[in-house]
Amino acid sequence: MPRRKSDVGLEPNRRAELLRAAAKLFVEKGFDATTTRDIAEAVGMRSGSPFYHFRSKQELLKAAMIEGLDAGHAQLLSAIDGINDPEAKLRVLVRTHLGTLLEGDCRSPLLVSEARALDDKARAEIAAAFDRYQVPWQETLEALQQADKLASAAPPVRLLLFGMLNWSSHWYRPDGELSVDELADAAVAMLIARPKKTKAQQ
Repeated sequence: MPRRKSDVGLEPNRRAELLRAAAKLFVEKGFDATTTRDIAEAVGMRSGSPFYHFRSKQELLKAAMIEGLDAGHAQLLSAIDGINDPEAKLRVLVRTHLGTLLEGDCRSPLLVSEARALDDKARAEIAAAFDRYQVPWQETLEALQQADKLASAAPPVRLLLFGMLNWSSHWYRPDGELSVDELADAAVAMLIARPKKTKAQQ
């Protein structure tokens, strides 16, 4: 069967489209319930066309997770470049992460639980990508603790923060009363200790 015109050429673009569509469907339906036909239809391809780019659905999942996390990591580093104040840096990290989840089409941070469908080697590669993504977060939390603005920068604090932010994708509504900026401010306010005002300041 000949390939459709839309399936030919612009390989990097087609590959990126597949990754975005796959990540979205894996989040919405789960890895097991998502078929390659579902993914192909989401980008206007024939059902077998994804295999021009990926050998299996598992390989597609791994690529969606690793490339998404690495792209997110690069975006975080760009966003905090030149920011020295750790509180301002945390706010930018949170806002950037929420923007990726709630305003963009990269859902890789939400796919962590689907890694169970992959083999040990693939899971190790994903863990390494997730570790890279977490580095600026951990460094910022530690700087906040050193500045006496955070009670603890232990790894569970970072992981709990990720869990809280990622869960917002289940309940946040773009047409609701809360903007993404306000959501980011609320998340940071839960972590940062504010000095109490003296009577003279009140």
